Amino acid sequence: TLIGTVDLKYDDVSYATVHQSAFLRCGMMPVQPIKELWWFKIGASEERVYYYDPTSVDAALMKRARRSSRDNTSLEIHPTHLSDEGEYKCRIVVWDNTGNSTEPSVPISKEARMMLKVNVPPEKVEITHLTSGRNLSLRCKSEGAKPPADILWTKTSPDGVETEIPDLSKTREIEPAGELYDTAEQIFYQLEENEMIAKISCVVRHHSTNTTIYKNITFVSPAIQNALKVTMQRFAEPVLYSSIENQDGQDNKAGLVKISADPGFKVPYNTSVTLKASAPGVYPEPRYLWWVGDQTGIAGRELHIDNLEEDKSYYVLAENPLGRVVLEVPVHITTSDYSQWNDSSRDGDAMVNDTTEGLDTGAIIGIVIGALIAVFFIGFAVWYWTIRDGTHVFSPKKEKPHTIDEETVPFRSTDKPLLRTISTQTLEGRRSRREPSI
Repeated sequence: TLIGTVDLKYDDVSYATVHQSAFLRCGMMPVQPIKELWWFKIGASEERVYYYDPTSVDAALMKRARRSSRDNTSLEIHPTHLSDEGEYKCRIVVWDNTGNSTEPSVPISKEARMMLKVNVPPEKVEITHLTSGRNLSLRCKSEGAKPPADILWTKTSPDGVETEIPDLSKTREIEPAGELYDTAEQIFYQLEENEMIAKISCVVRHHSTNTTIYKNITFVSPAIQNALKVTMQRFAEPVLYSSIENQDGQDNKAGLVKISADPGFKVPYNTSVTLKASAPGVYPEPRYLWWVGDQTGIAGRELHIDNLEEDKSYYVLAENPLGRVVLEVPVHITTSDYSQWNDSSRDGDAMVNDTTEGLDTGAIIGIVIGALIAVFFIGFAVWYWTIRDGTHVFSPKKEKPHTIDEETVPFRSTDKPLLRTISTQTLEGRRSRREPSI
């Protein structure tokens, strides 16, 4: 714009980013002495933003406004608010005597109008997912941007190479949220076979504010060490299998399935045990399934075992969209709990240990006295019934057959077969225990 001998330089549209500085250019070519400088924001009425009088006044009617350091007439606003967007007017009053120094100077007013656009980078980015087997449904949402943000998807390989995922089966939605916009995009992606780690990124780009935001989601398969691919009746396809005895507990590699036992993997007889599975670094969180033998599986991270009476091997499945593994978890009964029984290699029967072990002196004396009294009364009873029937104990000619009732026969301290029978049953019970098969 050229008025008189002064050319005003300005931009029809200026852009600023919220919370940063806005620059509205309104310069003179050539530069001349200023009588007054006015800045207005145009709305329902003209709102004065800034006024400058070189002789006395330099007033910012908007506290965040000031003359630019680039020249004496342009305007800067810092920090910029979204409400600062709109049309502005610059008015400059200069002295002009048309080059005749003998004539009095005449004030000349010059005006220019321009637009200020305020851009807002995305405030929030969220990524959500749904899984079905190895099929993924991924949704990325950018909130609170102006103008709307762009979204693209990338995948990063384990060696760090990032590639863009093709625009297949992609849907995009843009929704206004007041003066801002929310952008959402959904894609469908299928994980590759034997893919243990898959890093997928939602890349939100806002060109107007030169802003790029990465929102990553990394899928990690559960893993085990020294794994074998085996076939189990419980599953239709082979699975990776190992035992906790083959796991290196010092390995902190992400993705390894860990098993802990409370109070431990070796416990006394008739002790309750809680087994707990975890998989640090695995995403999504695996689903766990516990079982023993051919029993129905129990879902959950923990398995509680009540009153363990024998050695058993439990199994746990850890599974997520990338893979599944099975760990065998043996739990043992400590051998000291069976120390009261010893196996005989000669006849297969259990032999009785010293029954006095662990008894105090008073108890032993009481047992001996009781046994002597029992023998005395038994002998007296036999003698009495023999005299009453008129028979002679030591007469072989008149000896009659004698039938013993096993239920009423009195106990004698020499009847050790009864203890042997109990011991044999206990040992046979132990021998009949069988280990569960995979």
